[in-house]
Amino acid sequence: MTVDVHQHLWTPAFVDALRRRTTAPRLDGWTLHLDGEPAYEVDPADHDLAGRLALNAGLDLALVSLSSPLGVESLPPGEAWPIIDAYHEDALALPAPFGAWAATCLSEIDPARLAKALDARDGVRGDVRDGDGDGDGDGVWDVRPGLVGLQLPATAVRDAAGLARVAPLLDVLAERDLPLFVHPGPAAEPEGPGWWPAVVPYVQQMHAAWYAFAAFGRARHPRLRVCFSLLAGLAPLHSERLANRGGEGRGQVDPDMFLETSSYGPRAIDAVVRELGVDVVVSGSDQPYATAPDPALGDAAWHAIAVTNPNRLLNGKESRK
Repeated sequence: MTVDVHQHLWTPAFVDALRRRTTAPRLDGWTLHLDGEPAYEVDPADHDLAGRLALNAGLDLALVSLSSPLGVESLPPGEAWPIIDAYHEDALALPAPFGAWAATCLSEIDPARLAKALDARDGVRGDVRDGDGDGDGDGVWDVRPGLVGLQLPATAVRDAAGLARVAPLLDVLAERDLPLFVHPGPAAEPEGPGWWPAVVPYVQQMHAAWYAFAAFGRARHPRLRVCFSLLAGLAPLHSERLANRGGEGRGQVDPDMFLETSSYGPRAIDAVVRELGVDVVVSGSDQPYATAPDPALGDAAWHAIAVTNPNRLLNGKESRK
């Protein structure tokens, strides 16, 4: 019943693919080298399957995704696809409760290849059966292993030009009634202490992606469900400034633009719920880098964030029956 829409688990084939590289992104042993971030010492225990299964014992579904800050999606096709294929192969072989977001190459847009990957494994399709007859979907997930939708880095969808470029990929999702997950992409350049990329460029990227999709993407993709990680960088909290500067939409909520909670806590979640309501907030942890926060808003809110809303994100309006 409970869902975490945002985890990362580096599987053996994915790790091997990064270790074979001689330029960023690459792994030297367990030292990660990226353009734009300091060298990072990866803890192998963070990506141990048995350990993660123990941490996920209370979940019915945990969605893993490619780590977009690595910049894999933007590599030339001949470099990107071997890593993406390794990620897909291992992610699809993970045991319950895992599902996975698809990844794709962005240096050469290939909607046919994305469609093939999504169609090979239909993902987490089907509803949560209602356990007590009250219509809130509190029963058991109908889960089939596979790809639940597509993850894109926020750097690819943070303006009109980026959204126009990836529109063929978003059309593939819309045709299959599958969602998009927007995750921070690579940091632009190294700057500041070790926490700088996660707190400054990642947040800025998500802020831009939220407003870009609302301004340029929604009209082109009217039925697409989109989930923005890390509460979209708190972008919805700027609606008063938006209104004061001539923007529209204050008081209007797009029910298919979701925000997940990773790395935030009760104060930020409460503020977003006050602005947009609880129905568009979904639980995400960003494991192994953080844990899913307790929104401290009561049992009903937690059920909405961890069960009902993720079900609607993954399965659409039919899940509200």
